[in-house]
Amino acid sequence: MRQHYQKEFENRVIIPAIQFMQRERSSGIVLGLSVVAALILANSPLREQYFSCLDSHMGLVFNGKPFLNFTLEHWINDGLMSMFFFVVGLELKHEFISGELKDIRNVTLPVMAAIFGMFVPAMFYSFFNWGTSVSAGWGIPMATDIAFALAVLYILGDRIPVSIKVFLTTLAIVDDLGSVLVIALFYTSTISLASLSVGFGFLLIMFISNKMGVKNVWFYGLLGIGGVWIAFLMSGIHATIAAVLSALVIPADSHIPEAAFIARAKKLVKQFEQAEGNDMRTLEPEQMEILSKVQTDSRRAMPPSQRLEHGMQPLVSYLIMPIFALGNAGISFIDMDLTLLTQNNIAVGVFAGLLLGKPLGILMAVWLTEKVKLGKRSRHMTWRRLTGLGFLASIGFTMSMFVTMLAFDDVDYQVQAKTAIFAASLLGGLLGY
Repeated sequence: MRQHYQKEFENRVIIPAIQFMQRERSSGIVLGLSVVAALILANSPLREQYFSCLDSHMGLVFNGKPFLNFTLEHWINDGLMSMFFFVVGLELKHEFISGELKDIRNVTLPVMAAIFGMFVPAMFYSFFNWGTSVSAGWGIPMATDIAFALAVLYILGDRIPVSIKVFLTTLAIVDDLGSVLVIALFYTSTISLASLSVGFGFLLIMFISNKMGVKNVWFYGLLGIGGVWIAFLMSGIHATIAAVLSALVIPADSHIPEAAFIARAKKLVKQFEQAEGNDMRTLEPEQMEILSKVQTDSRRAMPPSQRLEHGMQPLVSYLIMPIFALGNAGISFIDMDLTLLTQNNIAVGVFAGLLLGKPLGILMAVWLTEKVKLGKRSRHMTWRRLTGLGFLASIGFTMSMFVTMLAFDDVDYQVQAKTAIFAASLLGGLLGY
């Protein structure tokens, strides 16, 4: 009876759950539900508790002094999101080594698209707000939220060619790194050069270790989190850039080459066939030892970067990203004074910059790059698809809201910018889809 219920539970719950998680679009569905949940919480009787929870501080205390003491929202955006950017960095490294980005001509287009996709939205905002007291918000519409943009794209699954996904991923990464640089140069009042030096010092150690043949993932994890990430977090630079840089120095070659692994695997399989077995459900010690060697060799045949990417992908897709959405997508529309949106041109500048500036800048970049023969589109990258990607890139959320908090101290200004970010991101995501 117990085995019957156990089998029934596996068939009805475990197996369907695994099949759901294996679909590309499933993570986008979970992310979308998390956004809806955040909006419901932010506009429900529980909204005070919701925002109070996000504003609560968490940290450590050494000698009576707080250390790494940040709000829960800060920990989500700089801590958990670093794991997402780490996985993205691993994926990009793989593409640079043996994927779509191996050919430099494939990199030129998304890089130029990212640059124009930042510059044109900033110009749109400045056009509406130049010389006013709110001109500092020009950096708000520059950013693309890679998480949401890719989630919308991945909902479409296999209908979208890999080259299109790689293009948007590369564009969003360059865009995000550009936004981080803008924050560091124009929106950061104090940058600790000492902390930055420590962070780059740990990166150098990881790079040298890679070249020396060190393949232990725990070693890189300790230096990446305990060294690079904490140093960047303390420096005033957005910590997610530390995750991307750390991912790029993770070894991409394995202990055992493919040919050697195949030869050893064939030998071990032959030994397993010849080993004396039994008629029971259990294996003999000799068989267990052979299988243990197969398991060890299989692990050593996987490059550390791909092993980390494969292992962390479900965690990021089904835990990190939903938590991120719950913490960032909650905008309260209750008691919002709509006349705030007409007091100045913050909302107009942000909305136009994201929804019009982003796709226009990307299309201009691709057209110009092809005209001067610095790059060429793949056969899958039609102008129609590029227009769709341009609208997906207008999803601003995380970094745009982050820049909003840095650009404006006035709460009313922040509300105007956030409302425009939400509206442009929602409309851009729908049009892009």
